Amino acid sequence: MRVGRIPYINTYPVYGAIDRGLVPLDATLVDGVPTALNRRMAKGTLDVSVVSAVEYARDSERYLLLPDLAISCDGPVRSVLLFSSVPAESLSGQRVLVSRSSMTSVHLLELLFTHVWKSEPVFVPGDAEADAIARDGGDPCVARLVIGDAALMLQSPGHPLAEAHGRAYPHVYDLGAVWREWTGLPFVFAVWVAQRTTPVEQALAVHASLIRSREWGVRHLDLLSTQAAEVTGVPVAECRRYFDGLDWRLGLRDLEGLTEFFRRLELAGKVPKGRLAFLPATRRAG
Repeated sequence: MRVGRIPYINTYPVYGAIDRGLVPLDATLVDGVPTALNRRMAKGTLDVSVVSAVEYARDSERYLLLPDLAISCDGPVRSVLLFSSVPAESLSGQRVLVSRSSMTSVHLLELLFTHVWKSEPVFVPGDAEADAIARDGGDPCVARLVIGDAALMLQSPGHPLAEAHGRAYPHVYDLGAVWREWTGLPFVFAVWVAQRTTPVEQALAVHASLIRSREWGVRHLDLLSTQAAEVTGVPVAECRRYFDGLDWRLGLRDLEGLTEFFRRLELAGKVPKGRLAFLPATRRAG
């Protein structure tokens, strides 16, 4: 069994107990940014993985959702941000650098420009990881979408990345907060899925381990915040505030938000019409 993991701190609460050997996982963990894990799942080289919500919508006939596992927010997410030198409503015709790392964030940004900001920028795919931002010293684009740990660093006062780029982008939009204001619903950025070809017993065993590890993680957010601060250079209190704004369950309201996002993507012609299908609790007889 090969199980995908995003190497951002937002997955620490799901994998923390597994990483520490407190919860056994009979599988090999494979790290990758969301788009890389999406590709691996599409090619069948992973059995179970966290993937962008859009990857599930793009090929829902291929996957089964793992129940009660997601990365979502019901308001500010703090790690999916649009940094802009001008107001978002003024970006028509301007170049906006969008991260190659997460198609869910890019599609969400497109919806917000169309329906909330009523603006039509030119989207330019690029790298928005922390090392790329530090290396290139910025980008000539008027605005840039940044996700994951790099987004936290860029909005953390005193962090080297924030010091270098804060003055260039005085307008900052939290996509989770804008979605909540627009729809009144939570936003699900990532889900865990299994290939439909993965043996159910093995998928269920992985799911059980992930749930046990998640339950440990939400009880030890202080410890994980300290770990996150060591990795990112973001203060512990800011990392804890970040974790407090996330949810790693997939409850009814999260499903409402996910369904609404998919509905809007379908209307925009971005994904085919599909339905949510979950990993069964047990293998059906016959």
